[in-house]
Amino acid sequence: MQVVREENGKLMTVEAAERQVFSGLALKIMKSLSESQKYPKEIARELHVHEQKVYYHIRQLEKKGFIRLARKEEIGGTLAKIYELPHPAFVVRFGAFREASRIPNDSSLMEPFVRNGEMNAKIIVGSPEPHGPERARSRDITFAIELAMFMGTFLTRADHGAVIEDKDAGTSDLNNNLIIIGGPVTNRITKMVNEKLPVRFDKNKNIVAGRKIYRRDECGFVARAPNPFGKDKTIMVIAGKRFSGTKAAVLAFMQMPEILKKSFSIVEGLDNDGDGEIDSCKIIE
Repeated sequence: MQVVREENGKLMTVEAAERQVFSGLALKIMKSLSESQKYPKEIARELHVHEQKVYYHIRQLEKKGFIRLARKEEIGGTLAKIYELPHPAFVVRFGAFREASRIPNDSSLMEPFVRNGEMNAKIIVGSPEPHGPERARSRDITFAIELAMFMGTFLTRADHGAVIEDKDAGTSDLNNNLIIIGGPVTNRITKMVNEKLPVRFDKNKNIVAGRKIYRRDECGFVARAPNPFGKDKTIMVIAGKRFSGTKAAVLAFMQMPEILKKSFSIVEGLDNDGDGEIDSCKIIE
């Protein structure tokens, strides 16, 4: 993948590979905090480990800047420290950034979401705060960042304000070309356009394509359709039944962008290295 940033109005990039810097309990604590703000005792219960072990790693992670104190709150008669992850991802850079000076040859695959090297769409992701009738929290913001970095390789100019949380998306935002990440529980915009898609979610949040129903949590889809909110605009929904299915769909978008030529593709996430995390995908329809 590529890490992208703006310097003096220029889009700068550096090649990167995704690796886990931490292991063991420290990694589990960071993953837990990526879901929501928590206090150490709560994390210890969740991970089934001794509270003192969690406190030790919390102190080390906070000291190094990987987590931070969000607030203090009285819980059970004592003042508890609530921690959070300041960023959903961290990058360790050794080489220098270079200017992104060209548009990739296959940039036409990204039409109309990228046009003439510029972002021509809004990316809408579910809010990480409890929202909607089910008071769901979205974990998909990480995918929005990865997707934005991937799409940055097709840009010659950095664009600001491309990523919006669903709860903040107004009429003027929805009138654009849209890339919508996440299922109807965590992203209200997906719920609004669900019936307009060539593949959709049923009332049980299973994926329905024609007469076929996909019930596995690891299944997701990438689908495009006319934007019901904006004339001559297009929407693309990248979603799964659950978090793992959405991850599979995002990976498919980045690893196999040729699927964007189709009205939809159903994909299934794979765990090739056996670590319990989706790291690849395959097209199943």
